Amino acid sequence: MQKGGKAMGKNIVQKVLESHLIEGKMTPGKEIAIKIDDVLMQDATGTTVCLEFEEMGISRVKTERAVIFIDHNTLQTDFMNRDDHKYLQSFAAKYGLMLSRTGNGICHQVWLERFARPGKTLLGSDSHTPTAGGAGQLGIGSGGLDVALAMAGRPYHLIMPGVIQVRLLGELPAYVSAKDIVLKILEILDVKGGKGKALEYAGEGIKNLSVPERATITNMGTETGATMSVFPSDEITLAFLEAQSRGKDWQELKPDLDVRYDKTIIIFLDKLEPLVACPHSPDNVKKVSEIEGIKIEQVMIGSCTNSSLIDLKKAAHILKGQTIHPDVDLVIAPGSKQVLWHLAREGDLEAMVEAGARILECACGPCVGVGQAPGSKGVSLRTTNRNFKGRSGTEDAEVYLVSPETAAVSAIIGELTDPRMMERPFEIILKRNFHIDDSRILKPAKDKELVEIIRGPNIKKLPKFPAIAQDFKMKVLLKVEDNISTDHILPAGAKILPLRSNLPEIEKYTFSKVNPKFYERAIENRNKNGLGIVIGGENYGQGSSREHAALAPRDLGVAVVLAKSFSRIHLANLINFGILPLEFADKADYDKIEEGNQIEILNVRDLIGKTEVLKAKNVSKNYEFEVRPCLFSQRAINLVKAGGLLNWLRKTKI
Repeated sequence: MQKGGKAMGKNIVQKVLESHLIEGKMTPGKEIAIKIDDVLMQDATGTTVCLEFEEMGISRVKTERAVIFIDHNTLQTDFMNRDDHKYLQSFAAKYGLMLSRTGNGICHQVWLERFARPGKTLLGSDSHTPTAGGAGQLGIGSGGLDVALAMAGRPYHLIMPGVIQVRLLGELPAYVSAKDIVLKILEILDVKGGKGKALEYAGEGIKNLSVPERATITNMGTETGATMSVFPSDEITLAFLEAQSRGKDWQELKPDLDVRYDKTIIIFLDKLEPLVACPHSPDNVKKVSEIEGIKIEQVMIGSCTNSSLIDLKKAAHILKGQTIHPDVDLVIAPGSKQVLWHLAREGDLEAMVEAGARILECACGPCVGVGQAPGSKGVSLRTTNRNFKGRSGTEDAEVYLVSPETAAVSAIIGELTDPRMMERPFEIILKRNFHIDDSRILKPAKDKELVEIIRGPNIKKLPKFPAIAQDFKMKVLLKVEDNISTDHILPAGAKILPLRSNLPEIEKYTFSKVNPKFYERAIENRNKNGLGIVIGGENYGQGSSREHAALAPRDLGVAVVLAKSFSRIHLANLINFGILPLEFADKADYDKIEEGNQIEILNVRDLIGKTEVLKAKNVSKNYEFEVRPCLFSQRAINLVKAGGLLNWLRKTKI
């Protein structure tokens, strides 16, 4: 950037991306490729990542750090989850990854404690990977195929984001916390306002936020659609890393003084009050004081957003000497073994248990619908990051997202309550030295040849897909509304998550929450050698990075998704599996299409990449309309033409 002939300074996002740039120019909206230093995956997405990596024929992971976390599928009601864990453990040992075992904690919390490095890049097969930005690491969530490719030493391709500066001024009042800050940001930006952007934090207010509190904010930046979120790496970051005995990983990271941003949002912390995201979207934000009094039946404190030591110490302080309301079930899930150790040693666990809380294991649990589902039409307050309809495991539940302070006070009162009614001010001071015990983080084998990969009957090979057709003659299998999430496309939960490594079984649940007959409809169409198309609204595919939401429809014969707009990660996943993503040139055409219509697009292979629009025809209603391929580079065009990333890699012989 130039101004008056003088080069302008760079922000944090630009500095880190520039130092890792391999291809492209850092022009917002254009594709770039960057070097990835670290990768993470978890057991809900990790099995497919490992299967994909094995397809690539690489003998050893090539990133500086690679860690698999077992934190999602921890409920063992049969052999499937445990078999997956054994597969992941043997894979990690053979190919050079570390593995964080069951009970060690949630991937993002443990990464923050034991692995995050300011100024480095992190790619994770989990949409909340930007949590690492709380410690100054540029974390990016992606689909599993992109993570597998990074593990193979290839660069990661992304659209260069514009950068929004969020200036935090002043200091938070009592009983107002980091969760309220990010809920305010969601109120401002909504669930798609961060699309194509990075959120970078500044202002004197950040000096009053610990690294775990910063991580709460970067974690939920994902819900705005932002590619990444990051705080400066400063003396607070250094103190946190030193307390984790990792001071050597620190480096200072700050923007230049003369830097410009695409947009600046200013939040006056001293004017904030407790906020709540109401059902069924993280951006449906209201003041607690305006709607308090709603009777609740469940409170859940935990998840990768709010399960740090500082979060749970706040909850323990509020609960100490109190008793939860007799109509409320309070469950608390510490984010890591380290957090649990400190709670137990310092009396906080005792305070929680005596108040009537149930202590869950250090895992994702209720956040992904694994246990603790609310009752029918139940109201649940949760410190999690998403409250999509049915995500809790109960389709008609009402889930509200709140801070740990609001959650704890409400559990005592029995209804949604403004926590400022408490008369006990307090301050939580983080430890100068955390208890370090990495015994549940397994290192890779010294001799990989001695390791045999363990594959239980639930581990199925990935299917091979053909290249895309020249002419697309498709049946509209489904039409959905705005903000359809990957939870709608392929749900999580205790019943479905164990099938992550078994595509023939998991695909039976594709769109099951939207239309229970979708699978049968798609199979019938596929058996007739027909192609399918799904019609979507705005922000199609928001939420989780789960690539099964693209992989399963592809295997069921979906060749095209035509939407008003797409979320970032899901768009990349569609391309990676050879599904052609199209947007309406005129969004009014969305209203004209009905399920069961026959849609025709001719000469697709010849035309994509050569024209900005394609002519489509609704054969059933006999009219033509225009669509735009969402392919932002020649690379994306090549991937779709090849039928997906793995097909392309087989041709290029990685």
